[in-house]
This record gives sequence, structure tokens and C-alpha cells, in this order.
Amino acid sequence: MDSTLLYGANVNANGIRQHFLRYGGADGVRAGRPAVILIPGITSPAVTWGFVGEVLGHQFDTYVLDVRGRGLSEATATLDYSLDAQAADVVALAQALGLEHYALVGHSMGARIAIRAARSAPEGLTRTVLVDPPVSGPGRRAYPAKLPWYVDSIRLAVKGIDAEGMLAFCPTWTEEQRRVRAQWLHTCDERAMLASFEGFHTDDIHADLPLLRVPSLLITAARGDVVLDEDVKEMQALAPGLLHARVPDAGHMIPWDNEAGFYEAFGDFLGAKLA
Repeated sequence: MDSTLLYGANVNANGIRQHFLRYGGADGVRAGRPAVILIPGITSPAVTWGFVGEVLGHQFDTYVLDVRGRGLSEATATLDYSLDAQAADVVALAQALGLEHYALVGHSMGARIAIRAARSAPEGLTRTVLVDPPVSGPGRRAYPAKLPWYVDSIRLAVKGIDAEGMLAFCPTWTEEQRRVRAQWLHTCDERAMLASFEGFHTDDIHADLPLLRVPSLLITAARGDVVLDEDVKEMQALAPGLLHARVPDAGHMIPWDNEAGFYEAFGDFLGAKLA
């Protein structure tokens, strides 16, 4: 299958340099179908989601974002790494790119960013897909992943680590998946990661859910412990109309564990079924 990658590019939006990878190929932009902005998680540069961008690119004009402090987007000692700033980045990116209609697909931290961005009802946003968002927050159970897992892996990557070295952190991943992560993890600023991890426990995304006014789909991992059945019920009570699909044989990093099941979970929610 031919690659749908068009190019990588930078744009100044919300006052910072934002980098993205654009997928679309010859069939990527079709009349009546929205663009898709894919927002990765806490330590996932855009390139690590390239295999998903390739698939989305067969149907949609797809932009995979390097969230601030990750990949090739701006990272400085004084940059605001809050959820509000990240959400404002996404809205500003869509405006800078001139996207008249677009959907947000966010994984983990990226799903929380999508929820916060949708709260402001930005012009052009048509729907959101929330993939296994951490449901931690004030007065709630902690996010199940432990901070040292992120800190230790980033610090090793900064020094230099290979696919074999990543095995202890990602034992179920393929060698190629571990190689890409080992190559790019050093671009995840530790300060950005720490701010986001803290935000998992201080930001209340549940308060945002009643303001989610566009059609939305929640995709969760069947064998993960991030979003439990009772969490789904609460989210659907707060956001009436929120659709839900569980992906079998998958943990939190759903497309890495069950790629076909991940695409199947979308159905035709975005306007066309994914290959």
C-alpha cells in the first residue's frame, strides 16, 4: 500500500512553533469530509503515531500533532505546559491551517486535550474521538501508570537508548515500535511530561464533559485499567449521547496492541470506515 504521508511542517500558532505531520495522499482530501487532527499522548511524538496517520490519510486530510514540549514542537524552560495551553494550541492550529471543518482524535493525554479544546466550542469542530483518556482528577483515583516509568525512560533516551533498551519499558511492542520510540523519546521534555502528569490529577475533565456539544466517541481498552466500566457510565451521564466502543485484546496503547480492532472501533463515525 502506498504511503499517504505528504510532509512534515511547522506553523506559528498560539504564539509557539507547532510541528505536525500531514497525511492525505491522493485520496486524503475529499469534499464533505472533515480534516482530522490527531493528538498523541504524554510521551508520544507525532512520528510514533505515523502508522495510524497512514491509515487515516487514506480517507481524511490528517494532521498528527507534536504537542508542545514533544517532538519538533517548541519546548523551553519557561513554556506553559498546562492543559489549557495545550488545548488552545489545537484550536489555534486548526485556525492557522485554515481548516473549516475538522475532527479531533486524541489518545490518553491527547483525549483530555480534545475534551478541554471542545469545551470552548471552537468554530469548525465537528466531532471528537476520545481514546482511553485518563479519568484521574481532584478527589479521584490516581492514574494507574507510575511516574518513574516516564522519568526513567526519558532520561535513558536523552543519554541514548536502542530498541533492546526499550524492552523493559514496552515488553509487548515489536522491535520496530521500540526502535521508533527509542529514537524519538528524547524529544519529550521532562518538564512538559511532569506538568502533564501532575495535570492528570489536578485538572477536572469531568467538569468539561457537559460542555461537549459535538458528536463524540469514547474508545477504551478492554484489558486496560485506565477507563473502567463505571467510568464509562459516569462519562456518558455527564455527556449524553457519548458513544462508546471497547477494543478487545488491547491495553492502554490500543493501536499498538490491536491495530485492526482500533480501526474497527471507529466504525463510520468520522464519515468513512477505516481500512
